[in-house]
Amino acid sequence: MNQSQALKQEIKDFVLKIGLLAIVFTVLFGFCFGFMANPDDSMSPAYCEGDLVFYYRLDRNYTANDTVVLKYNDRTIVRRVIAVEGDTVDINEDGNVLVNGFVQQESHVFTKTFPYKEGITFPVTLQEGEVFLLADNRDNAQDSRIFGPVKKSEIKGSVILVCRRRNL
Repeated sequence: MNQSQALKQEIKDFVLKIGLLAIVFTVLFGFCFGFMANPDDSMSPAYCEGDLVFYYRLDRNYTANDTVVLKYNDRTIVRRVIAVEGDTVDINEDGNVLVNGFVQQESHVFTKTFPYKEGITFPVTLQEGEVFLLADNRDNAQDSRIFGPVKKSEIKGSVILVCRRRNL
């Protein structure tokens, strides 16, 4: 084999490797993983507007305090799981979230939680396959206080990594 044939073979091998790599990334980010830019500050300070959020699509076993990605009103948003199927969620007049009668100690929340007038009525008991989602920044956030419990099947995935994009 001469030098030009060897070079052509190396180029073919390189193109094949790039093609295979593109297929692997397409499968991984099309079926297993996803990423998005966080659209607002409703989850601050944990997630700020513009942060890159990577999520895992295949896990459907959510527990309290998991952070998930879902689509609501044509927007992809990040919210925190507060309660799961079988739990009863209530919000009292003091601005506390109660799950199964116990006040939740949320170290990542710095404001009181109040129901919205246009939202759902409390208390609410979650049915099979449902979760209750709240934003960390509770003032004027769209969450389960407005749209109610969310079916697990409507959730796009659970957050596995957040990358700060601010000031880069």
